[in-house]
Amino acid sequence: MAEDWQHGFYRRSLIDRQVRLVQGRQLDPATLKQLQANMTMQHNLVIENYITDYRLPEGVALGLVVNGKNYTVPMATEEPSVIAAASNGAKRVAQSGGFFAEAKERYLVGQVVLTDVENPERVTTDLLMHQDELLQVANGAHPSMKKRGGGAKHLRIRQVGDFISVDLLIDVQQAMGANTVNTMVEAVAQNLRQSGYHVLTAILSNLADQSLVAVTCRVNFTALATPQFDGASVAEKIAKLSELAQVDPYRAATHNKGIMNGIDAAVLASGNDWRAIESGAHAYAAKDGHYKGLATWHLDGEQLVGQLTLPMPVGVVGGSIKLTPQSKVNYQISGIQTAQELARVIVSLGLAQNLAALRALATAGIQAGHMRLQYRSLAMSVGATTAEVEILVDQLQQHAHVDATLAREILREMRSQHGTN
Repeated sequence: MAEDWQHGFYRRSLIDRQVRLVQGRQLDPATLKQLQANMTMQHNLVIENYITDYRLPEGVALGLVVNGKNYTVPMATEEPSVIAAASNGAKRVAQSGGFFAEAKERYLVGQVVLTDVENPERVTTDLLMHQDELLQVANGAHPSMKKRGGGAKHLRIRQVGDFISVDLLIDVQQAMGANTVNTMVEAVAQNLRQSGYHVLTAILSNLADQSLVAVTCRVNFTALATPQFDGASVAEKIAKLSELAQVDPYRAATHNKGIMNGIDAAVLASGNDWRAIESGAHAYAAKDGHYKGLATWHLDGEQLVGQLTLPMPVGVVGGSIKLTPQSKVNYQISGIQTAQELARVIVSLGLAQNLAALRALATAGIQAGHMRLQYRSLAMSVGATTAEVEILVDQLQQHAHVDATLAREILREMRSQHGTN
């Protein structure tokens, strides 16, 4: 049962909601000013029960060359080393010519799922006979998309278990398109109900396998070398790690998480729905019946060849895109103009991220590159000031075992020596 301070919470003004959190002892009064300092009145109209903005650090990946164009890509992430790794991978690929990306036809898939189907073959035949009519119904629900050259283009029928899925393939032009698709499939669902069909659901699918982007790159062995490892041996080990991710789902999950480190950060900074992209990517990773690595690497002469194909149904207008001042600025930074261009850049960034992670695994190990950035986060978490962070990090790197207790102890000693306790 809701406590008194919770009753009617969503109907209250923004300031009253914040005050009620104090009244309900969910929030210390001294912290109220922090909520108010970070709130944005515009965002009070965006989500329910809004109280403040939750901010993430944003940086840029540099030197990402895609189809001959050099991009600066905004990325929003709290995880140390992600942006550094993306830039590192991008630099090594750029030395060998950059990424080559192809965005194929871009359709979103909307499903109208039928249940209690007694004769699937007859129903399938009947639906296909009326596919033009059903496409007209879908486009009639969103005529502006049709006028712009988009809209429902194709219909396919799939029998899945005891269900029949009526799939609409919809061109949403430059938009993210989720609301458009849902509007169209709901109109088709209503039409089918009136025709006597039992409709279970009508909704967009986030497995956007009709919005694929294919990226390839070739990396010279010399671009992979370190002072301790020659480029050929690094490339060979990367290829072996790639092979492992194709056969072991435990390794594949981490392999793909590394790819999504970069993709999620870029999608979030672009104002698109990173959750939809994430779910679609992992579903696509299991498209052959078992979960495997999304990116692959193999040797070709004295080059390492990388490949990554992903569903990438992003847009540059509509939804939450350019809703905030920062997302508008991000498009100025990247110079990206179209949904297809954005998709090509994001998938290329994911392959750059994967290269950097595999190169780290193939050489000094993943922790070596992470530790200084991780120690910065640890230093800030124990209360180090901006001026103290780098000094504390230098001292932490001299220890074999580092934790918060050690960081606090060193920080106390530093302050004692400088008389700042």
